[in-house]
Amino acid sequence: MIYSGGDLVVDIEKKIIEIIKHKPVILKKIYELLQAENKEDRRLIRKTAKKMLSDGIAYKDSKNKYHLVSSKQVVGTIEFTKSGNMAFLSDKNGDEIAITVENSLNAMHKDRVLIEKIGQWRDLPSGRVIRILNNEIERIVGQFQKKKMFGFVIPLNGKINYDFYISPENMNNAKEGEIVEVEILKHKSKNKNPEGKIIKILGKPGDPSIDLPIIITKHGLPNPGEFPKKVMEEALKIPEKISKKEFKGRKDFRDQLIFTIDGDTAKDFDDAVGLKKLNNGNYELGVHIADVSHYVNDNSDLNKEAYKRSTSIYLINTVIPMLPHELSDWICSLVQDEDRLTMSLIMEINKDGDVVKSNIYNGIINSKKRLTYSKANKILENNADENLMEEIGFLKETLESMKELMYIIRENRKRRGSILDIESGEVYFEFDENGYVKDILKRERGISEKIIEEFMIKANETVAEFFDIKGLPFIYRVHENPDGEMLIQLKNYLEILGIKFKIPETMHPKVLQEILEKTKDHPLNESIQKLLVRSMKRAIYSNNNIGHFGLASNSYTHFTSPIRRYPDLIVHKMLKKYIEGKNDLKKQDIEKYSKILPDISESCSKKERVADEAEWDLIDMKKIEYIRKHIGEKYEVFVTGVTKFGLFVEIPEKMINGLIHISELDDYFIYNERDNSLVGDKTKKTYRVGDKIKAVVAKADKLTLQVDFIPYENYIKINKKNTKNYFNKKNKNGNKKTFKKKGKNK
Repeated sequence: MIYSGGDLVVDIEKKIIEIIKHKPVILKKIYELLQAENKEDRRLIRKTAKKMLSDGIAYKDSKNKYHLVSSKQVVGTIEFTKSGNMAFLSDKNGDEIAITVENSLNAMHKDRVLIEKIGQWRDLPSGRVIRILNNEIERIVGQFQKKKMFGFVIPLNGKINYDFYISPENMNNAKEGEIVEVEILKHKSKNKNPEGKIIKILGKPGDPSIDLPIIITKHGLPNPGEFPKKVMEEALKIPEKISKKEFKGRKDFRDQLIFTIDGDTAKDFDDAVGLKKLNNGNYELGVHIADVSHYVNDNSDLNKEAYKRSTSIYLINTVIPMLPHELSDWICSLVQDEDRLTMSLIMEINKDGDVVKSNIYNGIINSKKRLTYSKANKILENNADENLMEEIGFLKETLESMKELMYIIRENRKRRGSILDIESGEVYFEFDENGYVKDILKRERGISEKIIEEFMIKANETVAEFFDIKGLPFIYRVHENPDGEMLIQLKNYLEILGIKFKIPETMHPKVLQEILEKTKDHPLNESIQKLLVRSMKRAIYSNNNIGHFGLASNSYTHFTSPIRRYPDLIVHKMLKKYIEGKNDLKKQDIEKYSKILPDISESCSKKERVADEAEWDLIDMKKIEYIRKHIGEKYEVFVTGVTKFGLFVEIPEKMINGLIHISELDDYFIYNERDNSLVGDKTKKTYRVGDKIKAVVAKADKLTLQVDFIPYENYIKINKKNTKNYFNKKNKNGNKKTFKKKGKNK
């Protein structure tokens, strides 16, 4: 053996570093220098070398030689902005490095690259790509353009800023303007465009049936319902019923009144709840979560695939699940009248909303009812008819108690400064018989949605505290303090509206909650909320607990959705070890999780971001599909952002965003950075965030996800001249509709 005792990987890593810091060598040479005598020695060296590559300690060149990354170099994934004009890369500490296009060395979005730090770009360090190590994206989706004997595909993803050359033999009979899927054959070189092969023709622009395939290819997602063969083989081996031997070591809750509350169309039920009022006036809340970890073992293909996906992705009426339906919709799902294995958290909560006692168990339940939010809300609002009362009337008393407790917990959160009542901005779509969007409606939250939200927040906090109090390794859901520059924008905007807002030295969410309460009846309430949300950073997963700013929580995690989120599944695995260690972790578990949690946290945060972007893109496509039918119609829009090049605006009732370009404004406008406004040079007309203006939809491009507006007053002037030609020019991308004639506008 090359080494005996201690930490093998750490020791081998030091030895490899010592070798390659003097001279780059291939793996075979490392075997030789480390005197790797057998398969186990070579396996450990390969494992260590692979880890060094993923950690950015080393990189391989085109001759497979290993090089040591210097202090001025960084290995990471390059990510371009939506416009493709700028790129960023995060180092191993999470700090961003800016890379201009001219310094990107033909790198494409998501490529793994080696960069060299070269100076500053604004307030960030800047870098230059010196080597492309790996091309991550294998396929792109785009629009085909024929050029005599050959063609090009223009990617729909703005982050990919190259057109792909398609030779005649790789066109696959694609027609001009069609949306196609392309396999990348060659990546961009110094003097040549990247080259591709059309492998699938999706259809014509505007056809709603191609939207989902576009999103799947654009974001590199798996197809719905498709899993690798080995994963499905494992899933199909899992019994559909729970055996008696699986009851062993579990607390039996089957005789208790426990039920699920979910959306009308939900199929996977992660969580069930039960509530008792105790003699001392306290509440005993049971939050029972599907025990997915019982079926998904660490070394299984199911676990590897779940980690690879990290999350289920909800694309309007389609779900790309993290786990096969055989698990997510059945044996792991807390379906009505079926025995199910759970991780059961029992909390005693006093009248102030504090948890005074809690225990976690390996449990077993039998859900007494699959309840929907709509039905529960009718009961709680006393709007239930006879049929509904006959069906679920037996739950009314418990639901009323849950409502009672919800308000207590909510008030507790409010007292500590947690931010409440920010509108989610969620919408749902009504479709016609041909699959086109007929209408966009805001999704309203009722009392039962708030009940489940508060119970799950309380459960997540309680579980996180088990580990935080003892200083054990753990995966937290963390949320940093707001961005300083965005807070200044919020402050300036509120002062313009006559609302005083002082930014304290130490920012607390209570300050933002007070703003929400102070402005809840203000006509620009929604705009204030949007700016407030934009001032806050994105929540991520981390093994380092910095707290959750928005919830004003010292420790928070995700425990309640292991069917659809991998971090929750990891939390369940750790809870099992915690129970096994009698409310502690054994030494070997502490060592194991200390090593693996940083990588899991980073990977899951990135995958969550990809899922979110895919969901947002599809929603935006559907919003644009709707607004394309309303080209030339007048709307009252609110200004949601002001830049040097124009105004970002929103139709509030449909939550559709777009741009009024500065060239469409009737004056030469100067951008005032201090109060984030545009001021007309001659007219002195001023535009600020929150202004309400009348505007007409001028263009809606489903492929670029862009909506353009022009001020209504300008439309009137244009209409007097030659509206038809103006609109045909603006809407040549498959959008035949022109402005309506004067007098026929909404």
